[in-house]
Amino acid sequence: MKTKYIYIFLIICSCFSCESFLEEVPRDIIAPENFFASEADARQAINGVYAIYKNNSLYGQVGLDHFYDNGVDIIEPNRVADFVQPIGNYTMNEALADVSIQKMSVSDTWKDLYKVVLNTNIIIDRVTGNKAIATNVQTDVIAEARFLRGLAYWHITNLWGAAPYYTSNLTINEIKVLGRTPKATIVTGVLEDLKFAQDNLKSTYPTDQRGRATKWAAAIVTAKIYMEQKQWQKGLDKCLEIINQSGHEILPTYAAVFDPANEYNKEVIWSLDFAKDIRGQFEEGVADANGNLNPVFGNGNWRPSMFNPRLRDEPKNTSQRAALSAALTARGEAFNGTGLQIASKDFAEKFPLNDLRRPLNVMDKYLGFDLAFPYMPKFMNLKLDSSPRFNHSDNRLVFRLADVKLMAAECENERPGGNPTAAYEYIKEIRNRAYPTLVEAEAIKGLTQQQFRQAIYNERKWELAGECMRRYDLIRWGILLNVVQNLQYRFWNPAQNIRPWHVLLPIPLQELQLNPNLLKSDPTNNGYRS
Repeated sequence: MKTKYIYIFLIICSCFSCESFLEEVPRDIIAPENFFASEADARQAINGVYAIYKNNSLYGQVGLDHFYDNGVDIIEPNRVADFVQPIGNYTMNEALADVSIQKMSVSDTWKDLYKVVLNTNIIIDRVTGNKAIATNVQTDVIAEARFLRGLAYWHITNLWGAAPYYTSNLTINEIKVLGRTPKATIVTGVLEDLKFAQDNLKSTYPTDQRGRATKWAAAIVTAKIYMEQKQWQKGLDKCLEIINQSGHEILPTYAAVFDPANEYNKEVIWSLDFAKDIRGQFEEGVADANGNLNPVFGNGNWRPSMFNPRLRDEPKNTSQRAALSAALTARGEAFNGTGLQIASKDFAEKFPLNDLRRPLNVMDKYLGFDLAFPYMPKFMNLKLDSSPRFNHSDNRLVFRLADVKLMAAECENERPGGNPTAAYEYIKEIRNRAYPTLVEAEAIKGLTQQQFRQAIYNERKWELAGECMRRYDLIRWGILLNVVQNLQYRFWNPAQNIRPWHVLLPIPLQELQLNPNLLKSDPTNNGYRS
């Protein structure tokens, strides 16, 4: 057991405010005999799990974006890019799943999600009944661990369907021979974790702990699962709990939601907290002569750099590049990103011109210069002083109330006896802030059930673009293939390449070689061997 803890259980002293983080002294590897001896130890262990979620393979860069937003009608790169091509162009296979570029491969995502599972299982085991930790603290820590575990398994089932599933503190030898558990069984366990989390987590946290997940984060994942199961009334009821009890509000303007100066606004249900100049122990990379880690290879938040333009690509009239650079410099800004996550051709062409959300999702002009590519400003940060390249303090937004309102509208429209007119009322605020006139906002009012269903398909696209929702939605609606087969990309041809099995990812070849039992229940590996 000691070997397992030392080898696997890495704890990061990551706290939720920049100030308190800087005061902490990170520990390396924690041995069981001197850990979980106090509340502080338990809290530190939970912080370490949040740190895993900040990895490039998950929420720290574009790890989860690969599956949820690339290869559909939202995002594509501005040039051929190897690290997004297998998923974005539907050329993925078992071997490519192992190819790790900047820690964002399918394999990296698999490993990090299971790190979350392993560590939360250890936390729950070590905290439960621990006499050194007060009972109320035990409940709080276990609730948080169960949310983080449930979230990991939810992503695992979304990405791979059936998968290894365990909730006890197993040894490495026990884990490495696990076969795949049916998705339905895993989801049942996820719902149990989420219920415990919602029942026991707090509704809000103090300012210095705002990166922690509240009970409402557990509730929104629960509602999403009910909707995937087509349990529309249960989904609606859960959405209404959030709408009526959480205290979260729809902001007056769309731009305010993404204001980096107000990241913990009333619409945000949960976002992962990042801080400039903070590096974590989970980071991997190349050290310079002084032992400092090259930030390009680290796990700090550099997602904004993926959306920020690259000067060598802009402007459209290349003879104006020097003038654009000078104009940016005068504002303390730079086009120093990668340009690898931009609005897709289809998305930019179809986004309604009268929609006030368009400028935050499709930017084809800046400072008077026509741009060669359309960018997504809601995820950009060009400020050199506060948000330098690959070293951003911008939080990673995970869930917000607008999503819940759209979910409630969909549930009302789909449930037996549902009413599309009543469903519209849930998204009235969202539509009103999205259009300059009431007539335009109410253009989807008074529709039939089928017409409103299509309107919701589109409304979720425009409102939640780039927020790790789209492919999940298209799959649960059963229209992924139809949508992709009617797309035109700038460089790739996903319409020609997509196949029915692309609703899931392959289990990476390395994992199959280490554990042949993963192929017992499905020798085709989600269709990638058929």
